Amino acid sequence: MKSSEAFIEQRLAERKLAGSYRTLKPENSLVDFCSNDYLGFARSSELKTKIDAEVNGLQLALNGSTGSRLLSGNLQYTEDLEREIASYHNSVAGLLFNSGYDANVGLFSCIAQRGDTIITDELIHASIIDGARLSHANRYTFKHNDLDSLEAKLKQARGNCYVAIESVYSMDGDTPPLLDILLLTEKYDAALIVDEAHAIGLHKKGLINKLGIENKIFARVITFGKALGCHGAIVLGSEALRNYLINFARSFIYTTATSVHQIASIKTAYQMLQHSDKTIKALNSNISLFKEKISTASALLKSDSAIQCLLLNDNERAREAALYLQNKGLDVRAILSPTVPAGTERLRICLHAYNTIDEINLLTKTINELINA
Repeated sequence: MKSSEAFIEQRLAERKLAGSYRTLKPENSLVDFCSNDYLGFARSSELKTKIDAEVNGLQLALNGSTGSRLLSGNLQYTEDLEREIASYHNSVAGLLFNSGYDANVGLFSCIAQRGDTIITDELIHASIIDGARLSHANRYTFKHNDLDSLEAKLKQARGNCYVAIESVYSMDGDTPPLLDILLLTEKYDAALIVDEAHAIGLHKKGLINKLGIENKIFARVITFGKALGCHGAIVLGSEALRNYLINFARSFIYTTATSVHQIASIKTAYQMLQHSDKTIKALNSNISLFKEKISTASALLKSDSAIQCLLLNDNERAREAALYLQNKGLDVRAILSPTVPAGTERLRICLHAYNTIDEINLLTKTINELINA
C-alpha cells in the first residue's frame, strides 16, 4: 500500500476508534427535528410554484450562468436582487456569494492583511475560521460570549482589527450579548462582523435589524440555506466593501456564478419572508412548547432559538440517544466531537414552524423517558 493510502486508512481508523466517524445518510420519512428549514420554505409547495412562475417569466432563463460574474455570469437581474436584499436589511449594499461558506471564506481571507488582527468567538462557524486562516492576519479567539475575554484580546490587537460573532450560534443556539460586544468594539476601534445565518427567520430580518444597529456593523453575512429554504449568501455592508470584495474575494472572483434559477429562488423566498409573520409566530410557539414540556431542562443549553441542544458529553452516548429517538420515528441527530469540543457532545434538536403539537409532545416525552431511564 502506498504511504498516502496508508495515511488515509490510518486517519479513518483513528476516527472510528474515537466514535466520531462520519457517514452520509439519505433522506428518510422520520419527523424532522434536525434540518435548518425553520420556516418550512424548503418544503413549501407555495414557494416552488412562485419560483417556477418567476423563472418562466424571465426573458433570460439560462440553465447555467455560463461563467464567473466578472466574465459572462453577471446579470442585471442579479444586481437588482442584491439591491433589493440590501434595502430589505437596511444596508447600503450587498454582494451575493454561492454559499455561506464561500461568503465567509471570501470575506475573512481578504479583508485583514498582514499585521492586522481577527478576533473570533471560540464557537464561531468553521467557514469563518477557515477564512481567517487564509489571511495573513494575527488570529485570536475569545471565550464564548465572554466580554472580559474579548476585551483582553482587543487590548492585544494590532493593525486593523475585526471581531467576528454569530447572532445565533449554530451548535449551541444561544445569542451573544451583542450590544455589549458592539460597545467594546467601538471602544477599541474594531470592526464588528456578524454572521446572521441562524437568526434570519427567527427574527425575520435578523437580530441586527431587530436591535436597530445596522449602521454600526461593518459587515453582515446573511445565508439563504436555513430559514429561507434555498441556497447562497450575501455579504452586507458599505458600497466600498462590496467593491473591495469584487476585487479581492477569491471565492467570488474565481467561481462560476450561481444559476438564474437559484437567483429566482432567493428572490421569491424573500418575497415569502416579508409575509411570514404567522409562520414565525408558529415557530416561536413551538420553541416555547418544547421548553415547557421538557423535564431534562438542566441538561439543555440555554437557548431561545430554534436550536435546542441536550448535552450528553460523550460520543457514544450521544450516538445511542439519537438512534433511540430515530427508532421512535424522530429524526434527531447527534453532534459529536470534533465538530463540538470533546466532552460537549450532544443531541442538536431543531424546531420548525411545521412541527405539530403532537410531534413535539412525542419528542419531549421520548427524551424525558430516555434521560430519566
